[in-house]
Amino acid sequence: MRKLVLLALVGFAAQLVDGSLGMGYGVTSATLLLAGGLGPAAASAAIHFSEIGTSLVSGASHHALGNVDWRTVGILAAPGFVGAFVGATLLAHADATTARVGVAAILLVLGGYVTWRFLVPQRLRFEGRLSVRFLAPVGLVAGLVDAVGGGGWGPVGTTTMLSSGRLEPRKVVGSVDAAEFVVTIGASLGFLLALGTQGVDWAFAAALLVGGVIAAPLAAVVVRYLPARVLGVTAGGLIVLTNLKTLADAAGVPGVTTGLLASVTVTMWVLWISWAVKLDQAEREGGALRPGDLVAAKID
Repeated sequence: MRKLVLLALVGFAAQLVDGSLGMGYGVTSATLLLAGGLGPAAASAAIHFSEIGTSLVSGASHHALGNVDWRTVGILAAPGFVGAFVGATLLAHADATTARVGVAAILLVLGGYVTWRFLVPQRLRFEGRLSVRFLAPVGLVAGLVDAVGGGGWGPVGTTTMLSSGRLEPRKVVGSVDAAEFVVTIGASLGFLLALGTQGVDWAFAAALLVGGVIAAPLAAVVVRYLPARVLGVTAGGLIVLTNLKTLADAAGVPGVTTGLLASVTVTMWVLWISWAVKLDQAEREGGALRPGDLVAAKID
């Protein structure tokens, strides 16, 4: 019983992050389940079954607050379904370590770009529309990575869409979360066919679901009112941090070194967010900040 309560709390925290930043639910939940001794396929299956409920509530909450671009959702969802179904089938029969490292390297670069883009002291503009040729491959790859890694729909989808600069961050997060409902159904069907009902820990899935459903509406409110620049930098920093750890673990870097690297990254992340807040305040007041102003602010 204690383990199920802990999982519910993890589901709450993971969905709060995921619904606010467009990523984090699968990665957070998968880490805990794997650490608890559950196999990769069983862990990913439990996560995706719980996400059917959490993504539905999250998408509805984002829609109610105007965070969803339904054209984007419509283009992302179908390729995401196909990618997730294929990924779930592959995971049941293959080792996904190599693919996970490759994806982490790509996301690290994209995360750095997203962070840089929102830290540049110039007024943000979100113009134009994301094309079908751009969104369809993103949905397919994100769905595939999501099922294989137990999480990845948000990191791949949100990061790539933010890097385009076309859609404002809150609409990116809301649209990715809304499309995730279809993606989780694809992954869940794949796991059912590959593993059968005996391969799914339904108690774990239910515990994650309860916590996630409670957090989903709160996260949608955060996205609605958090400034675009701060949201973008926060998401970018999370991408950098999580994928640095993935690559460090894959390379066999000692735990002490990994911890030191994480500490430096977190410190920089906090400074990036502080700078983003100052840029947003300056824009609201009609002024502009120069890069050197950050140093002065820290000294003060």
